[in-house]
Amino acid sequence: MICFPSLPGLLYYSFLTATKPSAEMGASFLSLSLAQAQIPSSPPASAFRRVRSSVEDLKGQRVAVVGLGASGRAAARLALARGACVLAIDKNEELVPLENDPLFAEYADLQTNLGYCNDMLLESADRIVVSPGVPLEEYGLSNLLHSGWQVMSELDFAAEVLPQNIKVLAVTGTNGKSTVTSFAGQMLHHLGIETFVGGNLGRPLSDAAIQCLQSSSGRDICQVAVVEVSSYQMEIPIKYFSPAVAVVLNLTPDHLERHKTMQNYAAMKCRLFSHMKHSKLAVLPVGNHYLNEALSSHANRCNVAWIGDHPGIKIDIETKVAILSIPTSESVTRLQLGSLKAIGTHNYGNAAVAAFSVLGLDVGIDTDSINSTVEILSILPHRMQVVFMDAHGVTWVDDSKATNVESTYTGLMGLKDHKAVILLGGLAKVLSSEGSNGFEQLVELLNHHRGVITFGSSGAMIQKTLGDGGLSIPCVRAVNLEEAVNCARSMARHGDTILLSPGCASFDEFRNFEHRGKVFQELALSL
Repeated sequence: MICFPSLPGLLYYSFLTATKPSAEMGASFLSLSLAQAQIPSSPPASAFRRVRSSVEDLKGQRVAVVGLGASGRAAARLALARGACVLAIDKNEELVPLENDPLFAEYADLQTNLGYCNDMLLESADRIVVSPGVPLEEYGLSNLLHSGWQVMSELDFAAEVLPQNIKVLAVTGTNGKSTVTSFAGQMLHHLGIETFVGGNLGRPLSDAAIQCLQSSSGRDICQVAVVEVSSYQMEIPIKYFSPAVAVVLNLTPDHLERHKTMQNYAAMKCRLFSHMKHSKLAVLPVGNHYLNEALSSHANRCNVAWIGDHPGIKIDIETKVAILSIPTSESVTRLQLGSLKAIGTHNYGNAAVAAFSVLGLDVGIDTDSINSTVEILSILPHRMQVVFMDAHGVTWVDDSKATNVESTYTGLMGLKDHKAVILLGGLAKVLSSEGSNGFEQLVELLNHHRGVITFGSSGAMIQKTLGDGGLSIPCVRAVNLEEAVNCARSMARHGDTILLSPGCASFDEFRNFEHRGKVFQELALSL
């Protein structure tokens, strides 16, 4: 049986939905993703009962899932596992309908709508689950949300059925969130704590929720979930997603085409603090007035710690030591960072924040244990990743994940003691109403290096910005990444580094930053 009507039957459904809840009763929510889970040795029986009681809890309800990327597809599977009838919606007419996907073969109560979607279809749903890639301006979602319809994010939809005893560590920020998420997951795994790692990084949170629903014993449930959260996943206010520790690493201009202002951007990030439980530890960078203002709405719900001050995290780069002080504890931890293998001094900060957050979860980890994890940390691909050293003694480094100027700046700070040829380019992001692309901020750092190659659709603009800003080293413009690599190879000398840290989006030439990084690595390895 399909619970959703074809268009001729919509009038009947509009009658059925005439008594939708009022705005005062409407639910609001959020969107996110999670991945790779493992489990505690023995969660309490009450937590297990909560998961099992959620099976078929949506039987007889109609759930519309908007956006069929990884998050949307996982949400659709979760809704079906919870007994709902599902309407899956996406504007891309080229997608394969979910009914034809083997992953959905066991489900009958499913209908896919690709291309044009009549608003009345959404109004016939009991719940609307929104993928992070779908702005609320589309499909009339913002109007439905404010009119009292139950519009949820994929994150909150999944969190609704997660066991209460799972402690969530949520990480967001403009830059570095994937690295900190990965580092925290590696630390917990190394110390024997069964952990999911994912969210915006890796598998969606709905996958974790499905695993919980399908578990036959308490041993199939994780103890900690480390979740990377993007600002897109925070546009719908949350109700069920409740971190024990929530981290906002930094906030610099990005995604303003969607969030419009820095105030809105900060507000999205700080929604992580709106429904905390367990440790209630909120971690933020010291001195960011946008975040300080946004935090004021949530400060009384959490214990605040600072990146760069106490209580919180202070790092001495020279001695490679971080001092960690949890606001709810009198103990102080000295984290030794000298054994960290990841390239770039900024990764000292990433490792320190990860360690602080793991300690803040209060899962029985002591100072000696957390120090033992630093040397095992490995960097994610395309984030200051050393590709290889070639026959001429030149080290090739892939930082394709640097899709904004701030991230490139951070990467360059980590290479202060190396001469490098830096590749900048792609599709630059406008950072202000005056049209600035922000590359002038890099000039002082770049002047210590061998040279710059600009490339891609914004290459000429970046070259001009650097020249106008006083760049004193050679700056060559290439048409595309392949030509940029060839120019860099000619410019570099023995002992130099060739660094791809574009400071731009990749969509002028590549599918995404991963594709760009993979092509760079292939070009670097070719002779």
